[in-house]
Amino acid sequence: MTTDAAAIAEVLGGPEVLGREIRSFADLERAVMAGLPKAALRHVAEIVFPDARRRRRLIYAVVPEASYKRRRQCLTPAESARAERLARVVAAARRVWGDGGDLANFLTTPHPMLEGRTPLEAARSEIGARRVEQILAALEWGLPV
Repeated sequence: MTTDAAAIAEVLGGPEVLGREIRSFADLERAVMAGLPKAALRHVAEIVFPDARRRRRLIYAVVPEASYKRRRQCLTPAESARAERLARVVAAARRVWGDGGDLANFLTTPHPMLEGRTPLEAARSEIGARRVEQILAALEWGLPV
């Protein structure tokens, strides 16, 4: 299951937050390499968690707290890549679970196919994010997971 660039951009806050329309993976890559706005990472966290404390924990898992607070407007390209990876997993989970409680429940519940880690924990690495996307693809196709 490949999540399209527009769906990932929507999770990152869309044109209002990103300051540009994302129509392709080339557009998304350019935005990531230029440094995503801090607000994009906040937007991803707001989709997953309604409460501020859990949102902050998610944000600081992507960008260390001191670094995040030091950033004025934009994340570094490396931080942006981690934020994009998280947004990609959230966008893929949205396709399967929609918004709301089921989405947050899936992303925050330990999964046996991830060695008991949550999908959010697994998505801290690129390989882990791909594993989460494979689980979501199997769910989307009605396969056992």
